[in-house]
Amino acid sequence: MGGSVKSSLRARHPWPVFLIRRLGRFVVSLAVVVTASFAMVHALPGDPVRGALGLMAPPETIAATRERLGLNDPLWRQYLDYLWNLLHLDLGTSLDTQTPVREKMAQLVPATLQLGLTAFVVCLAVAIPVGLLLGIATRDGRGRGLHFGFGGVTGLALSVPDYLVSVGLVFVFAVSLNALPVAGLSGPASFVLPVTALVLGPAAYLARIVRAETQRVLGEDYIRAARAKRLPARLIYLRHALPNTLTPTLTVSGMILASMVAGTVLVENVFAWPGVGAELVHSVLAKDYPVVQAVALFFGAGILLINLAVDIAIAVIDPRSTIKES
Repeated sequence: MGGSVKSSLRARHPWPVFLIRRLGRFVVSLAVVVTASFAMVHALPGDPVRGALGLMAPPETIAATRERLGLNDPLWRQYLDYLWNLLHLDLGTSLDTQTPVREKMAQLVPATLQLGLTAFVVCLAVAIPVGLLLGIATRDGRGRGLHFGFGGVTGLALSVPDYLVSVGLVFVFAVSLNALPVAGLSGPASFVLPVTALVLGPAAYLARIVRAETQRVLGEDYIRAARAKRLPARLIYLRHALPNTLTPTLTVSGMILASMVAGTVLVENVFAWPGVGAELVHSVLAKDYPVVQAVALFFGAGILLINLAVDIAIAVIDPRSTIKES
């Protein structure tokens, strides 16, 4: 009886059930990320305060810092204080600069978002048209040479790590040709090399997905019916084929955006980009654990938000799948 009531509720109100499930999953995952960021410092061997202040720091300075950070309290009390501070957007104080971590993150996050979102937009603008055109050109076994050439180029782009791509771009375009700036955020030209380093592999992967989905869609019955009606090729490809490739493409795009945000750690360090990724490496080396915690939260929460947004976007594009799942 209870199962039939639940099924009836899901059938009549799929969207509330879907949103409750997705938001519940997001909250649970975010709680795991927050707990992991708290446990990270306490799992490290040794005294994090002494590691941050150095071996020559006076004992009274170390004791005062531990007291200020609450590290002398029981672990459960520290965890509750950590959650309370997070609710008030208090990320602590940097051990390296003695400034609030919230202020430092407010300065660094915009640069990382600019880089990651610009790279994502460029990736979509390149991969979707290329994948669509290649899918059309190589459908039904046509264009064998183009097929193998595309596979070879994208395979090479996928096999080279972002770090090596970044170093190669710096050597060619900044050192040898002196054509583009190599470091810092100094204008539109400074985006070219880091965005290229971030886009190369993901664009190749997404183009492969779009090409495969385009070939699959072009073999469907409704495409054959559209051709039988002698509709213009432009309408067949853009109105019928392209929208039906968006659902799997959007799923992959969400994963790509999440990987780009995480991939900024290496790219920002190569190009001295003033963002969160470069600060993470500096904070790890300086043993500035409050900043490391904040950066871990930023990346973890960011990836969870991206996944949530992708789930909702897919449900909007294809509501039938939402009703079925809910």
